[in-house]
Amino acid sequence: MPTGRPTLDLWIDEYRSIEDEYLSQLRQSGIDLAPQKSDEQTDALNERKQLLIKGGLRSLNGDASLSRGFLSSACQACVGGCGSRTFYINLKCRRGCYFCFNPNQVEYATHVQHDLNWKERFEQFRQEVPSVTHVGLTGGEPLLCKEKTLEFLAYVHTREPQAHLRLYTSGDGFDEAFAREAANEGLDEIRFSIKLEEGRPALDEVLEQISVAKNYIPTVMVEMPVAPGEVELMKEVLLRLDKQGADGINLLELCYPMHRWNEFAKRGLMIKNPPFEVLYEYDYAGALPISGSEQACLDLLEFAQANQLSLGVHYCSLANKNIDTVLQRNRAYPLDPALYELGADGFYHVIKVFDQDVEVARALLNTLGVSYGVEDEGASLLTHPRQIKALSSAGLVVAKVVRTIEEDEQGAYLRELSVRLA
Repeated sequence: MPTGRPTLDLWIDEYRSIEDEYLSQLRQSGIDLAPQKSDEQTDALNERKQLLIKGGLRSLNGDASLSRGFLSSACQACVGGCGSRTFYINLKCRRGCYFCFNPNQVEYATHVQHDLNWKERFEQFRQEVPSVTHVGLTGGEPLLCKEKTLEFLAYVHTREPQAHLRLYTSGDGFDEAFAREAANEGLDEIRFSIKLEEGRPALDEVLEQISVAKNYIPTVMVEMPVAPGEVELMKEVLLRLDKQGADGINLLELCYPMHRWNEFAKRGLMIKNPPFEVLYEYDYAGALPISGSEQACLDLLEFAQANQLSLGVHYCSLANKNIDTVLQRNRAYPLDPALYELGADGFYHVIKVFDQDVEVARALLNTLGVSYGVEDEGASLLTHPRQIKALSSAGLVVAKVVRTIEEDEQGAYLRELSVRLA
């Protein structure tokens, strides 16, 4: 509905058109979008999260990460911690999971066959950061090359003995001898993945591996995505992990990695609509969130809370993975804090009024002694989001604006991503 502010209406229509075109392109690619989430559904989801938080859950990064009990320090450092990075030796793996992100990796075909020069990458990382705090090794499957994995652990631990070292594995090739040697080389944490579609024997095998790992490795966890229809089976997994004495589980929002949609379609899965709160070309391997996965993860958090499990349970959303790159870049180019708020989502937030509201807002903010700026050749005024109540109470139409820093060959510049009514 038009606001009666021509410049504002123009911008709202422009960004709505961009979003509609984006969703249209997704549909044309052959994927299925869930029905568009209503404001009421969004409010209900947010209220559910707040109830969990009031019940004792830990919230990080604007509720993009929710957890109870044990939480790996690597998860806490994942967003905004410039001393944390994950590496791989190669991308070889025998599993072929339909939700795997690896095919989106740069030079994937090469690194399925050949090792990465990880020593060079690691030394470059050491030069880039003031202090190395966390180092992860993923794959592919690292245990398909056990000796190289042990070499990686030894190399990193020797050069950065204070760094927290973790390893991701599906368990392929895991045994007691490896657990003992890995611990001797400084491994602090191991994260197993469980493939529910492989049946209960596969679950039993991973649980046995966890039991072995606990004898040698300080922190033993599970990390896995959760599909909407897996809640009841996942409750069993949580209970068995709790009984087994695992330290924690990371529940990941299931995502479509932009390939093999037929595997998602035959499972009746659809893409969350809209996929993101802020439409943007995120760097996290080109993924889209699956509708219903977040709700399934919240069901499991509620289950863990109701049953007072000793197991740490952490929900890590796609938004949580997307934040870091955005946040690091925006922190590198600080904007005027009197005007901009660096949000928990990593973006810069500001509010604006337009057209006939500009002079009224200017007089009000001058009276309050508040900073503001004028844009669009005088047709808009921007100020800090904390002034939204003052401007709205004066009867002005206020828009929320999201911006971010981009970089090109000319340097850094400010890019606007969305304009919506407050």
